[in-house]
Amino acid sequence: MTDHAEAPYAAAKAPGDTMRIRSFQREAGLAGTALSSHEAERSGRYRALRFYVNLSSMTDDDLISFAHSLPETVESSHFGNLDFRVRGKIYLTLPSPEFCVVKLTPDQQQMVLATVSEHILPVPGAWGLKGWTRLLHHILDDDVTRALVRQGWRNVAPKSMALPED
Repeated sequence: MTDHAEAPYAAAKAPGDTMRIRSFQREAGLAGTALSSHEAERSGRYRALRFYVNLSSMTDDDLISFAHSLPETVESSHFGNLDFRVRGKIYLTLPSPEFCVVKLTPDQQQMVLATVSEHILPVPGAWGLKGWTRLLHHILDDDVTRALVRQGWRNVAPKSMALPED
C-alpha cells in the first residue's frame, strides 16, 4: 500500500462521513469484499482492511506500547511467543498476528462474551475455562482492548499495586 492511500483514510475519520469511507474502500479495492486479515496482509491491503473494519482498532505495536505503559510490566517469552508479565505472572500474550490473549477470570470472560462477543473468544480447551481470552485486537475497538488488557494486568498484579487511573 502506498502512502497516498492513507489520505482518504485520514479524511474518513470524521464521524458520519460515510461517503469518504466508501471512497477509501473503493480506492483500496475493498468495496464489497470480505478478506481474512491473513489474505489482506498477503495482498498488501492489511492496513486498509483494518481501517475498513474498525477505524479505532490497535496494531501489534500499539498493543505492545500500551502493555509497556502499565506499571512493572516486563516483556518476556512463553513457548516462543511474546508475553507481558507483572512480577513474573503473565497477563497478555501475542501468540499470533491475528489475535492476542489476555488473562481474565472465568466470570469476567463470561461477562465480556455476553456483552462484546463478536471479536472476543475463549482460548480453546482448559486454558479458556480458566479465563484466558482471545482478543481480535486488530478489529476490536481500542478502548475495549485497553480496558481488557488493564483488567488482565489487575488480575495478576499484587493487590497493593494500582494503576494510575484507579
